[in-house]
Amino acid sequence: MNLTIENILLIGSILLLVSIVVGKTSYKFGVPTLLLFLTIGMLAGSDGIGGIHFDNPKVAQFIGVVSLNFILFSGGLDTEWKAVRPILKEGIVLSTVGVLLTATTLGLFVWWLSDFTLNESMLLGSIVSSTDAAAVFSILRSRSLALKSNLRPTLELESGSNDPMAYVLTIAFLALVTNPDRDLLSVFPLFVQQMSFGAIAGFGFGRISKFIINKIDLDFEGLYPVLVIALMFIVFSATDFVGGNGFLAIYMCAVYLGNQDLIHKNTILKVFDGLAWLMQIVLFLTLGLLVFPSEIVPYLGTGLLISLFLIFIARPVAVFLSMSFFKMKKRRKFYISWVGLRGAVPIVFATYPLLAGIEKAHAIFNIVFFISVTSVLIQGTTLSVVAKWLHVALPERYKKITETDKLVLELPRSSINEILILPEFGSVGRRIVDLHIPRSSIIVLIKRGDTYIRPGGSTELEAGDVLMILAESEKNLLQVRACLEDPEGHVR
Repeated sequence: MNLTIENILLIGSILLLVSIVVGKTSYKFGVPTLLLFLTIGMLAGSDGIGGIHFDNPKVAQFIGVVSLNFILFSGGLDTEWKAVRPILKEGIVLSTVGVLLTATTLGLFVWWLSDFTLNESMLLGSIVSSTDAAAVFSILRSRSLALKSNLRPTLELESGSNDPMAYVLTIAFLALVTNPDRDLLSVFPLFVQQMSFGAIAGFGFGRISKFIINKIDLDFEGLYPVLVIALMFIVFSATDFVGGNGFLAIYMCAVYLGNQDLIHKNTILKVFDGLAWLMQIVLFLTLGLLVFPSEIVPYLGTGLLISLFLIFIARPVAVFLSMSFFKMKKRRKFYISWVGLRGAVPIVFATYPLLAGIEKAHAIFNIVFFISVTSVLIQGTTLSVVAKWLHVALPERYKKITETDKLVLELPRSSINEILILPEFGSVGRRIVDLHIPRSSIIVLIKRGDTYIRPGGSTELEAGDVLMILAESEKNLLQVRACLEDPEGHVR
């Protein structure tokens, strides 16, 4: 069956519905939902029962880049700076040095094992060198794994920030394969430019985006997530236009915004959480359709050896060497090594050799696809078990809930408290978003005379307002009152 304008919506919606239902059921059996989405796409493809013919790497790459924008941005919004700051150095080293070591170790093994040239081998190693943000975010958060010693923020920071390094390495070695006369040193300026421009643009656009979100006055709350989507794509495309790494820029921009006071922040977080899941499903379905299982069969033996080498040797070697600069227990290093999930990102990167038309492009794509599937299947299904074996998992009763989780899930606090806004309070005439209310507390309702107002970030407080507040403790309530009395004295 060929996809046409007439049937694409019907087929797409049916695949989406089946993916959601099957994914919900599969979770009970410990099978990663992303692997099910991929399988459904393969079954619907040319070699499957659906018979849908889809062989367009360019369209798949476009869908992949758009999807990664949403996935990385959503992951960045949900990253708490308080949790990331203590492990920032470890995360940066893992996402740069760790990726480089993984690519190098695996590339040399592929060169020894196969008939690939050295540059082709390093290209394959670069494509699968980063952990997959979609796989790590979805599996860790859907199972709510409670891990000791800041392990979870370390893993999420690494997976969210190491795609840029893998992307630069992929583009660099692709250039060496297509232009054999060039040497490795000639692509070093590209690496510096991509990473530095991406970091600067991410932080700069983050500050600009915060100003725009809080200052622009939209009539409808539902337009604010749309505004953020527009800003997200501007950040990515503008950074790419000036020669920076767009993936790094949108992740840094999102991390900055996620830790700021924004108008209708709760709504924005909810919308992006749903969009991230939608993009993950669409991405894996598309990549499942793109692959032809019959073409993978000749590479099963080679692919399995490369995958096992990556899981049990290349990834651990990269983690232990890159983490040798820090004091870290071996069990933590082993677990970080095990959460080296490969997923959709390597498959998306594998479309670049296809579009470049290099000789080994199809072999690289099929091997990368096999590596991604085996990684999610072997590692993704055993994260909880390995965490218990290595004693890095916390008991259920100690499981932490992040402040962002509390906002998104709207969990009840201990009690509702009321605070009367007196005329002398500094918050009179100011918007809620400008008051720097602690994230551990929420203004649920405002009583103004005989009417009740649902508060938003742009709501201005008036003298005589009674604020109904959900706070976790008396200390949090006192912090809220202090912010209301003197907002300028509590700028974070």
